[in-house]
Amino acid sequence: MELFNQVGDLLVQVISNLTNPEAWKTALSSPGVRLAAFIVLNLIVFTETGLLFGFFLPGDSLLVTAGVVAYLVEWPIHFLIPTLCLAAILGDSSGFLIGKVAGPRLFRKEKSFFFRKDYLLMAQAFYEKHGGKTIVLAKFVPIIRTFAPVVAGAGRMPYRRFLAFSICGAIGWINSMILLGYTLHLWLDPLLKPIFGPDFQIAKHIDKVIIVVVGISVLPIAYKGFKGYLAKRRAARLPSPPTAVGGL
Repeated sequence: MELFNQVGDLLVQVISNLTNPEAWKTALSSPGVRLAAFIVLNLIVFTETGLLFGFFLPGDSLLVTAGVVAYLVEWPIHFLIPTLCLAAILGDSSGFLIGKVAGPRLFRKEKSFFFRKDYLLMAQAFYEKHGGKTIVLAKFVPIIRTFAPVVAGAGRMPYRRFLAFSICGAIGWINSMILLGYTLHLWLDPLLKPIFGPDFQIAKHIDKVIIVVVGISVLPIAYKGFKGYLAKRRAARLPSPPTAVGGL
């Protein structure tokens, strides 16, 4: 019961502070909550990659924060990383199954609070452009990582092929984000101490690191949106074709 309460409390603290990584760091590094923290991290990774309503959950930012916490409180990342990889793979498979079972009905479904049709169409466009490797690339793009497995399932990608891409993407994503947070102090502190002073510690400024990480991760979506905007502007400037008059 105590573990259950800890898991519930941590989930509430993470979800109610979606834009406050410092609150996550404080909650995850509290004494005696290591197992609960591992469970919460795995639940969030599974939900974000496997359930349609998980698109709003923090992915990259939470994993980088978890890496920082893992260093500060000496978490065994050789246990944490494999479980998170498995959670991401199982989440992908869940999304794939949803797409395979629901299929075209999802594309006809109207947007609701828990389902965003425009995000599904965005993932479909991403999939049509990049093919099977979308499942790998999507892990590093918020929102797309939630809906890409669904599109693959709806498109009847062979599951074995999908699973191979899913494993590669999960391993690359989880390891890069966790180890980025875990090693920040090793390479970023020496670079910034000459600028900000000998007492500077990047772990005390995790919120700024997260802003950079999130900014980089949303660049593909921002770039695609900007290209679409320019295309519409160019189309609007083109002269309309002449209208025929009478029998001429």
